[in-house]
Amino acid sequence: MLASISFLAVTTTARRTAVLTPTAYGLAIVLDLLVLLIGARFLLVPRPAAVGYGVAARENGDPAYLTVKGLRDATFGVMGLALLAFSGAGAEAWFMLVVALAPLGDTLIVLRHGGTKATAFGIHFATAVTVLASAALLFAV
Repeated sequence: MLASISFLAVTTTARRTAVLTPTAYGLAIVLDLLVLLIGARFLLVPRPAAVGYGVAARENGDPAYLTVKGLRDATFGVMGLALLAFSGAGAEAWFMLVVALAPLGDTLIVLRHGGTKATAFGIHFATAVTVLASAALLFAV
């Protein structure tokens, strides 16, 4: 009887891991690729990307700041993919936990500079929550 209960516990854990691991890795890969694409968009078409961010860039403003945002996001994407590929879920989980500060900061930036609450919370805050969920999944693997 005890052996069959023990077998069920191991089987249930194996099934949970079989579902959790691809979900954790899949979400992390998708988030890393999305932030890489957002960075590329800021590097290639900075003004339309700024509108999508929630705070339009001034026509006579310095485009260097938009390039900095693009480089930051692209670097986060590449770093996340590299950590996942070469260091594993634990390192990626810590990275996701720390990198969640960026969309939280973006939420405040959009609110402070005249962007809509829908953009601030619907895009940036929701992104932070998703990144934190990804970190939790990766820690659980």
